[in-house]
Amino acid sequence: MDRRGFLAAAAHGIAVTPLAAALSTLGGCAKDEGWPEGMQPIKWDRDTCIICNMAISDRRFAGQMRGGPKNTVFKFDDPGCIALCINDKAEKFPWVRDPATKIWVADSNVRGNEMRWLDARTAQYAAKFSPMGYNFGAVAYPVGGSVDFPTMCEHVVSKVRTKKS
Repeated sequence: MDRRGFLAAAAHGIAVTPLAAALSTLGGCAKDEGWPEGMQPIKWDRDTCIICNMAISDRRFAGQMRGGPKNTVFKFDDPGCIALCINDKAEKFPWVRDPATKIWVADSNVRGNEMRWLDARTAQYAAKFSPMGYNFGAVAYPVGGSVDFPTMCEHVVSKVRTKKS
């Protein structure tokens, strides 16, 4: 029952269960976080990153990839985890390198609970402290010292290889 239906029922003296009343008021509280078409909503603090298994909490660094024959969704807590996914999971999931695969990243300049999603391949990546310490945040436009997606991926993979050596 929507809010109008609830109010109309109440005005006409029709009994409304407490559950219906609660659901009608909660329905108005839902926020549209501006999910791009095809993107699966992220359940903040519950969904985990496919690479590091950390809860996705910091909205400034979240990301998502969707593709393949089954439209598989991978969620990430750091742009660097996207780079590692492309590098490390391509053998098992060849679609991660397919240009048709959708990859979104959060604009790291947006503050609070607002969200702006960027195409990961066209975004720029600026030096920022990120959840996993790969230290890149996506930005919509080039800024001093920012790099493109392939360069960010190379830096992250190189950093991880150096740590493993």
